This record gives sequence, C-alpha cells and structure tokens, in this order.
Amino acid sequence: MANLIDASKLNLEERVVSINRVSKTVKGGRIMKFSALVVVGDGNGIVGFGMGKSSEVPDAIRKGIEDAKKNLIKVSLKGTTIPHEIIGKFGAGVVLMKPAAPGTGVIAGGPVRAVVEMVGIKDIRSKALRSNNPNNVVRATIDGLSKLRNIEEVAAVRGKSVAEIAE
Repeated sequence: MANLIDASKLNLEERVVSINRVSKTVKGGRIMKFSALVVVGDGNGIVGFGMGKSSEVPDAIRKGIEDAKKNLIKVSLKGTTIPHEIIGKFGAGVVLMKPAAPGTGVIAGGPVRAVVEMVGIKDIRSKALRSNNPNNVVRATIDGLSKLRNIEEVAAVRGKSVAEIAE
C-alpha cells in the first residue's frame, strides 16, 4: 500500500494509547524495555497508528509517532459522524461502529475512542467485540474506518449519479 499522504504538510496531533513493559531474561538478569502504541491524526479525516519500542518510554513514544506518520489513511466522513455502519476486523479484534445523530458524542472504549477522536469524528457509537488487546482493537478500528465510503465514492464506482443512489 503506497502512502500518498505527506505527513510533513499536516498539523498532526498524537495520542498514546498504551505503554507496555516487556522483559527479556538473559544470563545476567532481566532486560526491561517499553513498547508504545501511538495514534496520530489531524482531526479532519486523516489518521494513522504506530508502534515504538525502546529502553526508555519517551524514546518509545517518539518512535511510535514516527511509525504512525508513515501509516496514514484518509477516512470518509459525513459531517461529524461516519457515513454508514461498519465492522472492522484484525486478528481476534472486532470493532462495530455505527453513525450517531449530532450531539450524541463519542461512545467508544479507550483504544477506539483514541482513534475516532484523532480522525475528528464527534458523534459515533461503537463496541469493541471479542479481543480487548489495544493493538488488535486499534488495528480493527483503522481497518473499519479505511473501508468507509461516502455516497460520491459509491456513485463513481457504480457509474451512476449521486441522485440515483440517494433514492
């Protein structure tokens, strides 16, 4: 998948979803390192996520941000919500996302909330099903958001006008 979005031209915000301490046992004892899961977005339909690993937490977060900027996607929005209901899947993680009326707010758990807020979605209902592993839930959310299509994109694929599809 070629990344067509240039991160240097965007004003991206970042949010740390989870920090995990991992250890490796060697002859001299245990070596502790940290892995950070970071989500970045511009609040206007562009979002990405990344993993960073290091022996220091700030370095892990910095590496995660750099990785996230390499994996940006564009999300189709309809006002302050999503155009239609979608289910995102990755591994054992399944995330159900439904559009909501204006004023509903973001009804989502931790990892899903971080992703949808970075995209700029203000009204959504969601439920993380099966896995609650933050990595899989974030990847499933990104998968679902990347599959969203607005009415103009559907009309272009079908070779019809927007008015014909909206009926």
